[in-house]
Amino acid sequence: MPPVLNTLFRFSSHHFLVLRINGHRFISSSNITSDGCRSSSVFRRTLPQILGFYFPGENMVNGPGLYSDIGKKARELLFKDYQNDHKFTITTYTSTGVEITSTGIRKGEIYLADVNTKLKNKNITTDIKVDSNSNLLTTVTVDEPAPGLKSIFSFIFPDQKSGKVELQYRHEYAGISTSLGLTATPIVNFSGVVGNDLVAVGTDLSFDTASGNFIKYNAGLNFTHADLIASLTVNDKGDTVNASYYHVVSPLTNTAVGAELSHSFSSNENMLTIGTQHALDPLTLVKARVNNYGRANAVIQHDWNPRTRVSLSGEVDTGAIEKSAKVGLAVALKP
Repeated sequence: MPPVLNTLFRFSSHHFLVLRINGHRFISSSNITSDGCRSSSVFRRTLPQILGFYFPGENMVNGPGLYSDIGKKARELLFKDYQNDHKFTITTYTSTGVEITSTGIRKGEIYLADVNTKLKNKNITTDIKVDSNSNLLTTVTVDEPAPGLKSIFSFIFPDQKSGKVELQYRHEYAGISTSLGLTATPIVNFSGVVGNDLVAVGTDLSFDTASGNFIKYNAGLNFTHADLIASLTVNDKGDTVNASYYHVVSPLTNTAVGAELSHSFSSNENMLTIGTQHALDPLTLVKARVNNYGRANAVIQHDWNPRTRVSLSGEVDTGAIEKSAKVGLAVALKP
């Protein structure tokens, strides 16, 4: 059974905000108006995170999700936001509601840039992206043409073989995603998950119609209980096994710990990565990770205001401490 939200909001004469979820109580008392129209800065940032964990899934849809959701929480904790490049992003909006995002990245001595335009019309979203190699990527997404269904059409110009159609279906006890390349001999992808909010098992397959062979077959298992998520996947045609663990220590401070262990049978190598994150305050998030090869990473994100986020990251090889640390910087603006 999914978690029960017993009492969402309660205002007292002292303007306290009380949130109760499954026996956990979160309280905030700053900047709460008597009519409840404005919450504190703590809850403006942490409330979506709290609800996002206790009610996982897009639009808070219950069910096992898609195959790509297996181990997703641990992957985001351990690998998302870490970078050693310099990145600048600015997002603007036109009077007609078109979102335009420009991104510039410096990778060593190489400079890359792209411009992405997003237009939403009812349940149809159109994304058009142009990169520094003059490639034009177009993606059209139709949400809910039928209950639980999403359709995605994408292609890259001038690559005439890049066209692809994808269908995703989410159900209370199943999640299916299938895609088909728009060529004479396409690659067919299929992934499916069955289960519920507690346990989910699934598979991910790719079939090349040109050769008549399966070029990918993976399998995964996901277990969710209270504030714990454990996952096990078999990838690379059975050559690699990944086990991951994600635990929410404190939803209010966005504190979590996680680990991933990967073993390759062909090379007999293991990779263990352990990481954590913690919100120092409602506007500042710190993440850190280390692996068994001695590479340690850290990143700090700070929201100067609701429209500006700055991220500073670094990497140190503890096995070669005499080498210079790698430093990355990312700035995102939404004027």
